[in-house]
Amino acid sequence: MAAFAATAGGLLRLRAAGSEGQWRRLRGAGLLRGLLQPESATGVAAQRRRVAHFTFQPDPEPREYGQTQKMNLFQAITSALDNSLAKDPTAVIFGEDVAFGGVFRCTVGLRDKYGKDRVFNTPLCEQGIVGFGIGIAVTGATAIAEIQFADYIFPAFDQIVNEAAKYRYRSGDLFNCGSLTIRAPWGCVGHGALYHSQSPEAFFAHCPGIKVVVPRSPFQAKGLLLSCIEDKNPCIFFEPKILYRAAVEQVPVEPYNVPLSQAEVIQEGSDVTLVAWGTQVHVIREVAAMAQEKLGVSCEVIDLRTILPWDVDTVCKSVIKTGRLLISHEAPLTGGFASEISSTVQDRDRTFALQLCFTVISLAHSVIVLEGEETLQIPFGNSEVTEIPTAEIESPAECTQEQAGELGHVPTGACAPAPSWPPHSTSASLCSRITTPQSG
Repeated sequence: MAAFAATAGGLLRLRAAGSEGQWRRLRGAGLLRGLLQPESATGVAAQRRRVAHFTFQPDPEPREYGQTQKMNLFQAITSALDNSLAKDPTAVIFGEDVAFGGVFRCTVGLRDKYGKDRVFNTPLCEQGIVGFGIGIAVTGATAIAEIQFADYIFPAFDQIVNEAAKYRYRSGDLFNCGSLTIRAPWGCVGHGALYHSQSPEAFFAHCPGIKVVVPRSPFQAKGLLLSCIEDKNPCIFFEPKILYRAAVEQVPVEPYNVPLSQAEVIQEGSDVTLVAWGTQVHVIREVAAMAQEKLGVSCEVIDLRTILPWDVDTVCKSVIKTGRLLISHEAPLTGGFASEISSTVQDRDRTFALQLCFTVISLAHSVIVLEGEETLQIPFGNSEVTEIPTAEIESPAECTQEQAGELGHVPTGACAPAPSWPPHSTSASLCSRITTPQSG
């Protein structure tokens, strides 16, 4: 998040300052290298590259679900759990310290309202918490387990991927634990260090049989959590803990559902598709606004919401329209879920994939990678920049029809005008060669 915001900010400051000569030197393969130089090269203090910054952007007040109330994210979670316990007499909530309200206060007041048999503490044993949840879900009850931090979910990994996810399959659908939901605070908060800052969604995205969900706001959190609890498959619900109190908006008091496995286009655009989930959605919304204001770049912003199974059609439809895809997440780069998204989009249309410019931004390793016909890998915070040079090539406006076919500019064969973004880019730039598919 910090790396993404700082990189975009550096780009916009440079362009806004009118440093035309430096802009030309930075374009193409040297663009990111120039932005990531020490303060003497760019005028941006090095420490600012790691400062977390975003402003929560509430959605318009939903009116179709009745009365609303101002809630932050943890209160929206509490409201969802309250609705579930009231509606379903078999529902139980359990985990470490949930009886007194939990460390983030998400279950506050529920034990007093529904009794100690329905909201109760467990020993400090994540494997036991999930194993117990599987057992009572198999009996037909609705099990809502809390792992106190997502960083501590790994002792329960075997129970989740080898038992919960496979229970229906191994029994030939005679038995299942589909009424199990596992909640866990997720993501960085700025001072959580190594055991309170992780984003482990990609570990579980590899496993069929479970659903993985990450909300961006209180309204989304309540609707998605209720959908997870009512879904007939085991679900993991990761809650961005930095938003527990920072995110405040109007949320319906009565229960409602936000559908799983449906991404949401929260801002339409025509030049580039930005995809994120959880906290990062607010970061890319800010970047989209800056890009439009300073560069005239129209960004389409998509909140993925469900990691597994994810909404392939919505993302691919957007990328076909814009011709460019940028994916941002907090998790480590290698094996991050952005890799799955980018490879799937390419595989959907191999001809069109030759034209796409992919940017994957991972914050945990502070590395930016551009994936396309060339690859640049540039570590943050180092004065030495490792770069795999890209080949000098013509822009689409300058190439011949035969060259365009070889480079994959236009599947129909006609050379198209060079796109207007990035500005003044004529060679050695990944994005300067990108055009949207031609019809006919």
